[in-house]
Amino acid sequence: VQLQASGGGLVQAGGSRRLSCAASGFTFSMYAMGWFRQAPGKEREFVAAISWSGLDTEYADFVKGRFTISRDNAKNTVSLQMDSLKPEDTADYYCARMSSWGSWRWGEYADWGQGTLVTVSS
Repeated sequence: VQLQASGGGLVQAGGSRRLSCAASGFTFSMYAMGWFRQAPGKEREFVAAISWSGLDTEYADFVKGRFTISRDNAKNTVSLQMDSLKPEDTADYYCARMSSWGSWRWGEYADWGQGTLVTVSS
């Protein structure tokens, strides 16, 4: 399993950033996918998830209305559109394959790749 996240960088507060994740090594269209993040000195926290079909999504309360997750099963990619960014969104963002729908609620992720750093300046 390989999950390659990209798109991180420096952005001003109120700005936008789009993260992408290229997946390989498994049947992408069969799995829920998602993103979690980890800020320096803080624990990992769930951000968003999308079902295998793309019909169902779930977001952490702190990103609802600002972030949008999407996927393209033909291209084996999952994306995270981040709008209205805040300094507290600064973190390494990780693309993850979910063990099952809802598994993130107890902190379980099947696989994840290297993170991509998003820094939001005030």
